[in-house]
Amino acid sequence: MGSIRNRFLIIGAACSAAAALLHLGCIVFGAPWYRFLGAGENMAKMAAAGHWYPTAATLVIATILLAWSLYALSSAGAIRRLPFVRLVLSAITGIYLLRGVAFVPLMPYFPGNSTLFWLISSGICLMFGAVHFIGLRQVWPRL
Repeated sequence: MGSIRNRFLIIGAACSAAAALLHLGCIVFGAPWYRFLGAGENMAKMAAAGHWYPTAATLVIATILLAWSLYALSSAGAIRRLPFVRLVLSAITGIYLLRGVAFVPLMPYFPGNSTLFWLISSGICLMFGAVHFIGLRQVWPRL
């Protein structure tokens, strides 16, 4: 941990953590949250029926997002350096940016999601990716 903290990566970490918490909210509050957050009617119905799949899938996504948050904090200099931080943060940034711009090819694989869901979630991912990209460029020489 150095004395210099990268604000963009700290914001990126907070974004990933907030997204993880929203996903966990789906598990706690069930079908209405799955619907509201655009997971699709099939996921909402499975959650309402007590099926294991929505919880398992949501836990995996939340865990990944929390790990991404830790890597952003590590790259920001806010916590100790994690292994492969340059590679992992580059991948995280790329995934957010790709998800933000390449939603059209993904749409057929998730037919229960509305166009509004795709536009909003893609915009959010694009913003998260941009924040990570700016922070990554700033800290690249010291990673």
